[in-house]
Amino acid sequence: MGEIRLTAAWVAAAMKGNLVGGDAATEFRGVSIDSRTLKAGELFIAIRGERFDGAAFVDQAIAAGANGVVVASGFSRTSVATIAVDDTTVALQSLARAIRRESGTKIVAITGSAGKTTTKEVTSEFLATRYRVIRNRGNLNNHIGLPLSLVDLTQRPEIAVVELGMNHAGEISTLVAVAEPDVRVWTNVGEAHLGFFASVDAIADAKAEIFEGASASTVLVANADDDRIVARLGGFRGRPITFGIDRPADVRATNVDDRGIDGIHARVTTPRGAMAIQTPLVGRANLANILAGAAVALQFEIPVDAIAEKARALKPASHRGEIVKLRSGITIIDDSYNANPTATKRAIDVLAAAQAARRVAVLGEMLELGDRSTALHEEVGRAAARAGIDALLTVGGAPAAALAEAAVAAGLPAAAVAHSGTSDEAAERALTMLRRGDLVLVKGSRGVKTDRVVERLKAERG
Repeated sequence: MGEIRLTAAWVAAAMKGNLVGGDAATEFRGVSIDSRTLKAGELFIAIRGERFDGAAFVDQAIAAGANGVVVASGFSRTSVATIAVDDTTVALQSLARAIRRESGTKIVAITGSAGKTTTKEVTSEFLATRYRVIRNRGNLNNHIGLPLSLVDLTQRPEIAVVELGMNHAGEISTLVAVAEPDVRVWTNVGEAHLGFFASVDAIADAKAEIFEGASASTVLVANADDDRIVARLGGFRGRPITFGIDRPADVRATNVDDRGIDGIHARVTTPRGAMAIQTPLVGRANLANILAGAAVALQFEIPVDAIAEKARALKPASHRGEIVKLRSGITIIDDSYNANPTATKRAIDVLAAAQAARRVAVLGEMLELGDRSTALHEEVGRAAARAGIDALLTVGGAPAAALAEAAVAAGLPAAAVAHSGTSDEAAERALTMLRRGDLVLVKGSRGVKTDRVVERLKAERG
């Protein structure tokens, strides 16, 4: 079968919309929701967001070469194929679901509080040893981003690996209904987005929406080391496959040798045989991500030796545990993409396991933690002190300052701890405090922009 042809008639039917203008045979080369990046021949869907209404950009989209537009009912017809719908966001989701069903592609969907993107990339690499695989681009994992990624299934890949993000209850449910995944992966439960939930258990309940719509043949790859996931597995109607390090699991790592920034080695047992995993990805959290990816790959008959070989060549996604060695003799663990308390403590463990003249942590404020923000930052501060790091620089508002204070109270020398209000200020301080032989971990929530510390160090010390 060839690619799925997105004609105006087919798209209108998929969206349950009405073609109110233009030719039913008009064909679209893709889908866009942004008139600034739209390519000639694409279909423009006028999404209404919190801060903008795509209907205001229909003329710009047509001027940029859109072959058609999807607009809310009542919008006047245009000079190109015009599809009227009740809700443009729902229409996009309906189109993605129709393409997903028509494509015949097997869908692997990944959720969790941390590690989604790395697990997506690792899983895709394992599967690509045998299949034609696509993955959702970047972090397009919400109620708009996921459907846009699924539009790429018009190419009829054999497998698509996507991640499902959320920060409110009900969002995973929406995404599962759109993607209808054959294999679901639940990496872990943590405090990410705790500011939107009453408790971490409530986060787990929202993540458990990944169970919805499963049949007896649906596979769930689940973390056996996570108590909250294990407690909810009884609610899954399909076939669970577990992975883990600390507890018995279908895919389990033992004899773990954490080599700090040089990666991690382990023996992995599986239902298809054992293998030695050697990977440059750092830390036990990434080992768990590899185990999850391996569990998925085994469901698609990827041999254990192919998994082990690919694991040796894995590279971290941008700003997610990248090891950056500067000409000045400073080494950076760039984990600046995002942060939550669990992930930050795991990153500190990686720093603590490494050999270096000095081990320095630059930790940005962790956002969206609600009323427990200060207490959770203090926990991380105490973890930094227990790890025995040599210096700590915190970045952000009052919670980040509380992290620094807690580290000092737990035994880190006050002279070794500093706080900056912004990442630009932190970059200035880092430039003066770091010296040859130092290993520096940089981590923080995206809104704090700790990646600016990394980029400044690379620019001026690289």
